[in-house]
Amino acid sequence: MNESHYDKKLNIKTGQDMKKLHPITHYHPYEPTPYSALEELFRHYEVNKEDSIVDFGCGKGRLNFFVHYFYDANVTGIEMDESFYQEALANTERYFEKNKKKSGRIQFHCCLAEEYPISGGENRFYFFNPFSVHIFKKIIHNILSSLEAHPREMEIVLYYPSEDYINFLENQTVFELKQEVILPDVYPRNPNERFLIYRYG
Repeated sequence: MNESHYDKKLNIKTGQDMKKLHPITHYHPYEPTPYSALEELFRHYEVNKEDSIVDFGCGKGRLNFFVHYFYDANVTGIEMDESFYQEALANTERYFEKNKKKSGRIQFHCCLAEEYPISGGENRFYFFNPFSVHIFKKIIHNILSSLEAHPREMEIVLYYPSEDYINFLENQTVFELKQEVILPDVYPRNPNERFLIYRYG
């Protein structure tokens, strides 16, 4: 399916809007993960209804609705931009109009990613290069603090991973690389077109 077909299937609107850029330099412009990339990721990466996933820099919620629809997992989107947050809420209403019987929870929070309190049940954390490594480090610190308070298995999923993110995770944290998923159609031209999954526990 192409981008519009998935949005129609899920009854949401998550297309890219490059006019909405945030002036804070630590935060990057909105760009949703392509549906084709999500298809490839979940061909190789297992998620189930017992998982609780947090998407940092979720924008309009594309990943959240995709994972909820196909895997019934609990999903939380964190978005600092008020307009995108409102669009995610509107998407939630449209989504459940068409998918009333779906279990699992979808929720969104409008706040800075580094200020979101990690709950003891959240165990999957998704990043599409949404901000600088300075912010990323603060979030990983929050995740590790939650891990200390509530020991559990955890995974970090990076799409289009920056070298700064990779170096930090591999050299300064307890997370270890578990899996790499490349996008075969575009990876030969752009080696950033891949997912890296880091695991603890």
